[in-house]
Amino acid sequence: MMKTKPTLLTTDIQSDSVTLALSLDADIVYFSGHFTQFPLLPGVTQIDWAVHYAREYLNLSGLFQGIEVVKFQEPIYPNTQVILTLEWDESKEKLTFRYTSAHEHESSPKVHASGKIKLRSAT
Repeated sequence: MMKTKPTLLTTDIQSDSVTLALSLDADIVYFSGHFTQFPLLPGVTQIDWAVHYAREYLNLSGLFQGIEVVKFQEPIYPNTQVILTLEWDESKEKLTFRYTSAHEHESSPKVHASGKIKLRSAT
């Protein structure tokens, strides 16, 4: 059976942010439908996971209102480990997300995607 979420390796939860280490195993269903010969993680899945984990770890319940300044800079391939950083700004009702990965031959992390998601308060 194919999975819909990555394997969670570690979590670091703060009051308004969370950092998750994720293993994006090749059996995640979204890899199979996004380019047969060249599988990569779709941007819409990255946004969905950002909202999912923000709801789970930051207890956010706001309604999705849109995306701002989203950038998909480097593809995310199967069997990759990434860091997902989520930061909630309650005053602006914005969730900032960032997917990065580190490689031993690079001095700084590679940024795969980043952006801001507007979540209107449910109240």
